[in-house]
Amino acid sequence: MAEISRKLFLFSILLAFFGNTRLTNANEVDQNDEATVEIEEDDQYVSPELNSDNVYLSEHFDDENAFKRKWIKSEAKKQGVDENIAKYDGKWEIQQPIRKILKNDFGLVLTTEAKHAAISTLLDKPFEFKNKPLIVQYEVTMQEGQNCGGAYIKLLSKGTNTKADLRKFHDQTPYTIMFGPDKCGNDNKLHFIFRHKNPKNGTIEEKHSKKPTQRLDDIYKDKEPHLYTLIVRPDNTFSILVDNKEVNAGSLLEDFTPPVNPPEEIDDPNDKKPEDWDEREKIVDPSATKPDDWDETEPAQIKDPNAIKPEGWLDDEPEMIPDPSAVKPSDWDEEMDGTWEAALVDNPACESAPGCGQWAPPTVPNPNYKGIWRAPLIPNPNYKGKWNPRRIPNPDYFKDDHPFQMTPIHGVGFELWSMSPMLLFDNVLVTDDFALAERWAQQTFVLKKAKLSRDSDSFLDRGLKYAGDNPWVYAVVILGAFLVIGFVTYLLCGPKSEPEADPKKTDAFVEDDPHQSEAEEDLKEEEPREKPTKTKADLEGPEEEVENVTLTTEASPTETEGAGDGHRKRKPRKE
Repeated sequence: MAEISRKLFLFSILLAFFGNTRLTNANEVDQNDEATVEIEEDDQYVSPELNSDNVYLSEHFDDENAFKRKWIKSEAKKQGVDENIAKYDGKWEIQQPIRKILKNDFGLVLTTEAKHAAISTLLDKPFEFKNKPLIVQYEVTMQEGQNCGGAYIKLLSKGTNTKADLRKFHDQTPYTIMFGPDKCGNDNKLHFIFRHKNPKNGTIEEKHSKKPTQRLDDIYKDKEPHLYTLIVRPDNTFSILVDNKEVNAGSLLEDFTPPVNPPEEIDDPNDKKPEDWDEREKIVDPSATKPDDWDETEPAQIKDPNAIKPEGWLDDEPEMIPDPSAVKPSDWDEEMDGTWEAALVDNPACESAPGCGQWAPPTVPNPNYKGIWRAPLIPNPNYKGKWNPRRIPNPDYFKDDHPFQMTPIHGVGFELWSMSPMLLFDNVLVTDDFALAERWAQQTFVLKKAKLSRDSDSFLDRGLKYAGDNPWVYAVVILGAFLVIGFVTYLLCGPKSEPEADPKKTDAFVEDDPHQSEAEEDLKEEEPREKPTKTKADLEGPEEEVENVTLTTEASPTETEGAGDGHRKRKPRKE
């Protein structure tokens, strides 16, 4: 047993050696007996910068001092809610993600839950809807998932021009566009709402885009960063991208509710349906009469007249009887609890019979049943069709062929309420050049996704990739495999040493027994003996001697003749 344990110990050391051998990075080099590792280029994150007249806002949140100078936390109160929860007291902080991806990459984190929170900043210059597209792009990481709440951004309209205006930022602050994810329970949305100004009377109305063409459930629960991009073009078309993939697109004129342009005609609100207007397509035949032989008293079901009671039916036996084994509880008080009755159980006498109790024939449909008579329906001779009010020109009609020309944007902000804390926002960009938006994403979001993809690769995938770049690894693996196989084969099939038996604990003859040869000859000629038994004399004497007594077999005089002192020593039995 000790030999097997020794071999297993050696085998475990060998497995530990191979199991802990890791593939080193191809960029590791030995220099002056010290290993230096070069960080992969994709991991070398640098805060992105876009110096262009086409950029209206670029915020990476990596500089906390710059953030504090630029972004303003709201000091307002939400309108129309209880005073105790109306204040925008949600906390915003600059933090690294909980799951660190890129070194020195920070974001704006809403650390609180179930609180109103609002923060905003002014654009570097106002965006005016003229002949260039609007591109809004930002990242959201729902670090603890999202059960209920929004993560959308608001593009604040002209009139929010100063930091003092931003301190008053609340839910009723005018915005031009609201864009981003929103979820509560099973209802999840990707908002694109723009506020349209009626060119006829100046009123403002929100226009909501159609739903995305694909489900976006994962963005609320995978706890990974996601990139949201909105593109609104001067030709009145729009596109919405999530992680650089289009999930919604359409026209400002056709794919919003309510539509931008009202109908040219509407129903006349003063038109009323005439009293004699008959909208019934069919009516009851007034000339129809009930037939004389129509009997409405006949039941729908009757007893089967052909049914016969099964033979052996026990009419006098009830289906249920009181449990004969039931006993009234000792603490039963009939004055308080009423008369005690045993629980009912199935009558055992009914088990072998077709049935018990009073027999009744089954019911069958009544062939004479006709039910209540009703007159048939006939086409209505006075039918005039469904009434609709007449159409009149819409007094509020207008036609806006350029809804892209919205109210200029002067700022952006997050005005939210969420039941999930630790929402992280990053890399907010407002531009009119899609190429710049792509470059910004390459410097930020694409780096993160590439790093996450590498981190999620299995050890086997990384090992195969490394082996492909370093063929010598295959030789090491093959050699190691042969060593392991050889070692296992040695353990299973190698020579085994048996411990030397103690003659005192076996039936073997003692080496110095002078009569060994004679005893062997006698044993060959012996007939099978009966099982050795213990005699009374064997058990006599001190207790110490009884424990070490040697059992002998009683033999006939002829069997013992010539045996001399060559008796067999048997294994002692412990009593």
